[in-house]
Amino acid sequence: MNALVAFSIVALVVVGTILFALFSLRRFPSDPQQYLVGGRSFGTILLWVLLAGEIYTSFTFLGAAGWAYGYGAPAFYILAYGTCGYVIGYFLLPAVWRVANERRLLTGPDFFLDRYGSRALAIGIALLQFAALVPYVTLQLSGLQTILRIIGYGGVDSTLAVTIAFVAIVLFVFTAGLRGTAWASVVKDLLVLGAVVFAGIVIPTQFFGSPAAMFDQLLRTHPSMLSLAPGTAPRGTVWFVTTVLMTGIGFYMNPASMNATYSARSENVLRRNAMLLPLYQLVMLLVFMAGFAALLIAPGLHGAAVDQSFLLVVQRYYPPWVMGVVAAAGALAALVPSSALLLGAAGVFAKNVLGDGLGIATSERGRMRAMRVLVLVVGALSLAFWAIERDKTIVELLLLYYNGITQLAPGMIAAFVLPRATAGSVAAGIAAGLAVVVYLVLTGAPFFGINPGFAGLVANVAVLLLFSRPSGSSAAT
Repeated sequence: MNALVAFSIVALVVVGTILFALFSLRRFPSDPQQYLVGGRSFGTILLWVLLAGEIYTSFTFLGAAGWAYGYGAPAFYILAYGTCGYVIGYFLLPAVWRVANERRLLTGPDFFLDRYGSRALAIGIALLQFAALVPYVTLQLSGLQTILRIIGYGGVDSTLAVTIAFVAIVLFVFTAGLRGTAWASVVKDLLVLGAVVFAGIVIPTQFFGSPAAMFDQLLRTHPSMLSLAPGTAPRGTVWFVTTVLMTGIGFYMNPASMNATYSARSENVLRRNAMLLPLYQLVMLLVFMAGFAALLIAPGLHGAAVDQSFLLVVQRYYPPWVMGVVAAAGALAALVPSSALLLGAAGVFAKNVLGDGLGIATSERGRMRAMRVLVLVVGALSLAFWAIERDKTIVELLLLYYNGITQLAPGMIAAFVLPRATAGSVAAGIAAGLAVVVYLVLTGAPFFGINPGFAGLVANVAVLLLFSRPSGSSAAT
């Protein structure tokens, strides 16, 4: 009975959100400009909820609490890297938007093609973005499975439920495009905010008297929980700083963020969002508090199980309708960002690989058909990857994604600040960065406590500078 109540609430919220988004559309998109970048017409509020919908995902809802539960202070990198990303975005995104708006670009690889004049570079970047988004969507599926397993109270096949919910969102993206995702983000953000306030304030107050009393008990029972290990220790200060830098620099490098950037009505809309989005970082503090409260209330979780921490507290100590509302917020935090990610991956493959690379689906109608088919393909690939990698924590999956996607940042920044950069130097830098990342991740070799993605980023920049044109040569246009 408990599972039925909780699942019914989740199903009603998910279906209601999809219907709300569909009814909010004036018409279904019929051309790539509308489908992929919303007709370049989003104002401050709609872009704000769209970007927040992409950025604050099941990683925020579960992974941040899980890492606070399992590791303590290292989880604070999540609070820091978003803030760094917004500072970079304030200066970088308006410049990218000006180029995209003037040249009517559709995807991130289009930007590299326009700046460096190399179709091969654009195709390579499209393939990298496509491949990197699969673990990012997998992250959302892992979060969704965690939620559905818990609200099933041990009696429901969560794998089947995840598959059904994900198929529903894939079909939603197939139909509605970016504007539909933006409207769905409105409902998602409101529900997630309510759930996080409950988890971060109500739970600590009910069990400990106040959040401050909870922290007092945490310091008594886990005195090292709120401090970083020194130097090169695992998840120590060196890891923390390099992880913040790596993820902050790569914050806007995924195709979905590029779609959102191109969708802005003006460059000032992007600047306003860079100032407004840090307000969401306050939500992260409440998520950490939920994780710390769960550690004290339900200790003993390890590995990927830490992502379940605060939801297990809700399941054990609150009625099923509360569990259903919280779980519905978490489900939307997984599904709505997945819709933007699916759209971004489908867009780069259809436009830059099939269209520009292979000469397939070059008309508007053909490109629309290809993007919609590819939404289904990316969904299927993500489900398959999730079946293989579901034992990893949500934060581990996110860092795996960032290790790769951040390697695009030097080439994008160089387009504005390094006139002698060429397609060859950018490609060489990306290849060097990825080689370092792959080696360090696959071998698990310790590297002075430095995050593998940051080590790759340093190699990337060094090679890009080394192979760029001498200062006396003319730059690519």
